Amino acid sequence: MKIKFSKHTSSKTVNRLKKKIRIRKVIQGSAERPRLCVFRSTKHIYVQIIDDTAHKTILTVSSLSLDSKSSGKEVAKEVGVKAAQEAAKKGIKQVVFDRNGFIYHGRVQSLAEGAREGGLNF
Repeated sequence: MKIKFSKHTSSKTVNRLKKKIRIRKVIQGSAERPRLCVFRSTKHIYVQIIDDTAHKTILTVSSLSLDSKSSGKEVAKEVGVKAAQEAAKKGIKQVVFDRNGFIYHGRVQSLAEGAREGGLNF
């Protein structure tokens, strides 16, 4: 996988995308164990559960879909629990966690903890 960067792309973004490429070389989602992919923007956090063999997104949950007044780690944990509940409805119990180049700290970590509390194993 090769990605071209604009000369205006920040070095933080370039480093994250390089990490993402290294991670995706190893992590692969399947029908039995799909990939739980996290994206974190400045305001919101998004989760997708993806079957890479069929190239299908199974479900999507984000902080936009929640009617929560809290912010930060609390919302990330709520998104993780909601994603686990939706996955359980579709019969998914085991996933592969893809942090998408983000550091496993803060909102990404609390989202993972919420998904584990909700019943997902990874």
